[in-house]
Amino acid sequence: MSNESKVLEKKARSQEPWTAKRVGDLILNNALIIIMIVAVIYIAVKNNNFVKAASLINILSQTAAYLPAALGIAGCIVLTGTDLSAGRAVGLTACISASLLQNAANAANKMWPEIGTLPIPVVILIAMLIGAAIGCFNGFFVAKFKLHPFIVTLGTQLILYTFLLLYVQQGNNKGMAISNLDASYTNFVKGSLFSIGGTPIPNYVLFAIALTAIMWFIWNKTTFGKNMFALGSNEEAARVSGVNVFGTTVGVFALAGAMYGFTGFIEGARIGSNTANTGLNYELDAIAACVIGGVSFVGGIGKIRGIVIGVLMLRLIFVGLTMVGVPQDLQYLIKGGIILFACALDMRKYLVKK
Repeated sequence: MSNESKVLEKKARSQEPWTAKRVGDLILNNALIIIMIVAVIYIAVKNNNFVKAASLINILSQTAAYLPAALGIAGCIVLTGTDLSAGRAVGLTACISASLLQNAANAANKMWPEIGTLPIPVVILIAMLIGAAIGCFNGFFVAKFKLHPFIVTLGTQLILYTFLLLYVQQGNNKGMAISNLDASYTNFVKGSLFSIGGTPIPNYVLFAIALTAIMWFIWNKTTFGKNMFALGSNEEAARVSGVNVFGTTVGVFALAGAMYGFTGFIEGARIGSNTANTGLNYELDAIAACVIGGVSFVGGIGKIRGIVIGVLMLRLIFVGLTMVGVPQDLQYLIKGGIILFACALDMRKYLVKK
């Protein structure tokens, strides 16, 4: 069928009256969000504390903490890829950030006693540059050798975990948790400029909002963003159109890495006691949130608002499950089921359109 015929068929379908089949397709295509909304309503009925201000702000805060990593990994998914190294990149940059921002007054418990407490902007830059370098490494192998991102980032994940295990054993740390953070660091991340209902809104919520706005601009208003979607939709067509495939691929992974680095900086202070397990499975949460939010693995499809909704829905579910007494172990089962179900729905949409 020619492209013109497909367009005409799609137009005709859009003008058809609502039928049981169309309603059924609409429900099925949005089944995951519908199920999550029903689950949220059930949890709210089961536990009244779920809808109180303190609980809602806790959910908002957790959404803000996980959102930068999801914004980063979404670009990789738009390119029909993924990034399994995201969690370890977050863990490594969190530990590095925390080690550089420990309280200098207590040198005995400082990982690098010869280094004073560095300025916060410098540490943010270091964390994001390290993350971007990791992303460039992934993007180079994907673009240069045409390796699947799954394989490349799986290898990078193992390499980063080794670096992380080695790093926490350096200096005076000896494998212990990196804590004793400087007050300027924790106040910068977890401090608050205002509160709602007596519950303070942490600063990193504002950082997440700012990053979301920046990423929306990059995705929708820049040539780089347009090239990313063109490359994700059809690599050969993008190449013929003059898109720098190598540069765009490396750029997308580098931008994702920078987001992981910023996430690591935030997590370093948010957690307060960082170990080699910091960042564990963050990539799974990010991937699940992106797919829930409509970022398609078939490539070239995704919106920033969808990512935000996906992260928020996922946090609502997992905070709610804890509040109704679902064991932590079962939550991994639910998370895996969500990813499989979301991917199946995503592929169904693709096959129907095709």
